[in-house]
Amino acid sequence: MQASALPDDTEQPIHITTDEALRDEKTGRTVYQGNVELVQGTIKITADRITFYQTENEAGRIVAEGSPARMQQQPEIDSPLMHAHGDIIEYFRSEERVQLRENAQVEQDGSTVQGDLIDYFINQQLVKAAAETSNNSRVVVVIPAHKLEEEDE
Repeated sequence: MQASALPDDTEQPIHITTDEALRDEKTGRTVYQGNVELVQGTIKITADRITFYQTENEAGRIVAEGSPARMQQQPEIDSPLMHAHGDIIEYFRSEERVQLRENAQVEQDGSTVQGDLIDYFINQQLVKAAAETSNNSRVVVVIPAHKLEEEDE
């Protein structure tokens, strides 16, 4: 069965709702603060604070901070939502990569990955997790039994 692709999220407009916005034209930085919600296609990020770092008429890097900041995306029409959270979510638009830091977790269809640092490559639907060796933490992966049975088929 071939999955139907959704329109490219990065080609969609960004919609933001917030309690407060501050734009600094000199630095190209915009800070949204208080109950911030960013929506771009199927990507949705909610946070206490989101900062846009503008480069040449494009928001090249977006940093969301919260306790935790949350993100979700529908990678394909027939696939379940991907949910992620971390105290810091950094969205590199040109690379189509999201980096989650501090208390980071990604969950999709019952499978979870937890770590100190998680990179989620949007187009490839690839998750790469790492733990900080300085505090002896580890990456934790949970694969539900029904997913193991699917792989055996």
